Amino acid sequence: MASALDLLHLARTAATQAGAYLRSVERPADPRAWASKGRLDYVTEVDRTAEALIAEVLLAAEPGGRILGEELSPDAAAADVERGLVWVVDPLDGTTNFLHGYPQYAVSIAAAVDGVLQAGVVLHVPQDALFHAVRGGGAWLGAHRLEVSAIDDPAHALVGTGFPFKHLEQLEAYQRQFARVAAATAGMRRAGSAALDLADVAAGRFDAFWEQRLAPWDVAAGTLLVREAGGLVTDFAGHDLGIGHGPVLAGSPAMHAWLLGIVDERR
Repeated sequence: MASALDLLHLARTAATQAGAYLRSVERPADPRAWASKGRLDYVTEVDRTAEALIAEVLLAAEPGGRILGEELSPDAAAADVERGLVWVVDPLDGTTNFLHGYPQYAVSIAAAVDGVLQAGVVLHVPQDALFHAVRGGGAWLGAHRLEVSAIDDPAHALVGTGFPFKHLEQLEAYQRQFARVAAATAGMRRAGSAALDLADVAAGRFDAFWEQRLAPWDVAAGTLLVREAGGLVTDFAGHDLGIGHGPVLAGSPAMHAWLLGIVDERR
């Protein structure tokens, strides 16, 4: 089995190639070229081609690995991530942003071995900015080591979020959470790429982030970034986030504790 640093190198290589491809293609501006995976959830041949490029790089180097990816293998059994090498891949996180020319979308790749995250990269494609982390080795943006925010007063905090646009049954609960966070903080942002939102938590740009339901490929790499930058990533009950679907809450230790009390309605 390759070392965590070797896995990071492969993830960086694959993300860089996919990012170059995404910057080279013309976005399909005509909505008739957008395929729908669900309510307001779009996919294009660009997504599929980017994931195929990533898979080719990763599996050629580590043939024993498997891909858990949004486009090629979204229904892979959850138990599969608990054994061996699994690459958790989102080839284009922020597809709707990409389709509209809004420059906030990313390639996200994480490597997990026996269910434990070992390496991860989030490439901000328009900026060609590569966030990366390795287990026990810190989180980085290029050569700059990342640390979560030192802010511990919600009144000074900037908090990222995501809307439950695919799960409208959760909207009422989300609106209650939104109102409480908005009343207590300096500001809130919804930019449309959870991978980049978590990278911004790791970089201290966001003091915290929450979203009611995300997929593993949305957050696996970002989760490692936040943890290696000194932060916490859990579900709404405060349990460490695994590689699966569900709620996500991230932040510095102080802001995570505060936001957990806001969004966990059982408290």
